[in-house]
Amino acid sequence: MTDTNSPSPSRRSLLGWGGAGLALGAAAAGGAVAMARTEDDTAPAAAGSAIAFHGPHQAGIATPVQDRLHFAAFDVTTDDREVFVQLLKDWTEAARRMTAGHPVGEGAYGGLAEAPPDDTGEALGLKPSRLTLTIGFGPSLFEKFDLADRRPEALVDLPKFAGDNLDKNRSGGDLCIQACADDPQVAVHAVRNLARIGFGKVVIKWSQLGFGKTSSTTPEAQTPRNLMGFKDGTRNIAGTETDRLEKFVWVDGKDGPSWMEGGSYLVARRIRMHIETWDRTSLQEQEDIFGRDKGEGAPVGKAKERDEPFLKAMKPDAHVRLAHPDSNHGATILRRGYSFTDGTDGLGRLDAGLFFLAFQRDVRKGFIPIQRSLATDALNEYIQHVGSALFAVPPGVRDKDDWWGRTLFSKEA
Repeated sequence: MTDTNSPSPSRRSLLGWGGAGLALGAAAAGGAVAMARTEDDTAPAAAGSAIAFHGPHQAGIATPVQDRLHFAAFDVTTDDREVFVQLLKDWTEAARRMTAGHPVGEGAYGGLAEAPPDDTGEALGLKPSRLTLTIGFGPSLFEKFDLADRRPEALVDLPKFAGDNLDKNRSGGDLCIQACADDPQVAVHAVRNLARIGFGKVVIKWSQLGFGKTSSTTPEAQTPRNLMGFKDGTRNIAGTETDRLEKFVWVDGKDGPSWMEGGSYLVARRIRMHIETWDRTSLQEQEDIFGRDKGEGAPVGKAKERDEPFLKAMKPDAHVRLAHPDSNHGATILRRGYSFTDGTDGLGRLDAGLFFLAFQRDVRKGFIPIQRSLATDALNEYIQHVGSALFAVPPGVRDKDDWWGRTLFSKEA
């Protein structure tokens, strides 16, 4: 494959080449029409409200956690490698514009009246809201496009864990897009427009909206709480802890394969909480289950949230004790989870819980041993894992000529 970065044609140039019929045909085919813009056009629209898109690592991992999430897993429907690579390039350009607070292509209005606009328009007038877009590739993608020999060893098929009750319609996917922002409409707009650009090439398999971040990568901020009312993420890796990020999150060159260097591995788990049962549980039992007090968040026997926990003071099946790195040979992950409520289950109970997101250097040394350790967790009586997926998150987009997945798909790379 030739690694070309030629910009997609605009509607006006299409009209110049062959008239309105050609432009309408391109729009009807679901292509990403008119994605090219000058470098100045993708500068942040509002100072302080946009997060840089370019860098050695993708944004949305170690960057400060935003308040809202729209996560979508896609299946690839095309078997044409060139078409899929062009989609990745078109997605990159759209992501570059949307994270800067600009509309996709020629925008939501003012273009050719006979064709759908390039942008859906619901984010017009809104700030970038710290939007980050993060892409990942699932194990099943490597069964396509002759990629089998490029699948990382760390991109394993997750084993079945104790208590799993996974819904195949909420699990897996060839690739994912994680959209995080402080405005839910900005996050939804981003996924909607990427799905629209991908029409005929990819299809959304499942998606999840999230609110109320349940972990933080900024330790100076107040630790957020999950739907059980407990602080979550007290000991999470901070975005400023470069040494811990290098050790536990970013893939190193010697980890293999080379195309993943600077990337990470993402585990996504939809965890249903039995809210009604939990709400009838005594405060003492709730605190014993977690191993922390509910008010301050201090570990058992300690006064402050960030005091070093004394694990042996906790019950043997306490969540914090079982999940702590000292109980898992040092295994550490970076969490970016969100709460969710998706109506009721038809029996009068809230369909609510935690959409768990965790990044790590190697899932075999991170999530898998930790989750196995949690097999005897007292919290399991009140939760159930109902959705699961694993993705290889490639390194960041370096500059305006780079694109998502280049290190995997470009033969020159």
